[in-house]
Amino acid sequence: MKTIMLVCTAGMSTSLLVSRMQKAAEAKTIEADIFAVSALEVDGILGKKDIDVLLLGPQVRYMKAQFEKKLQGKNIPVDSINMQDYGLMNGEKVLEAALKLIDTK
Repeated sequence: MKTIMLVCTAGMSTSLLVSRMQKAAEAKTIEADIFAVSALEVDGILGKKDIDVLLLGPQVRYMKAQFEKKLQGKNIPVDSINMQDYGLMNGEKVLEAALKLIDTK
């Protein structure tokens, strides 16, 4: 089971992307827990749930260094979602990027 957390401003703009990523995972028979949260909820979620990767929506990509610092030593990769893939809501490509990050950790 792969656990993928998407972070955006309010946790709502990525909900469509989450459902498209889940469909892509199902099509590839990949067990994944994919969910979106607001930037303000990240600390609370990290305290309760083990995640494999944290992906930032374009609107919060400026927070990447802050999240990397928080996750230092936890072996959780942090990256920004490709703007074009986000804009097109390309769940398959974003899922592929997340899985690649998980495989390289």
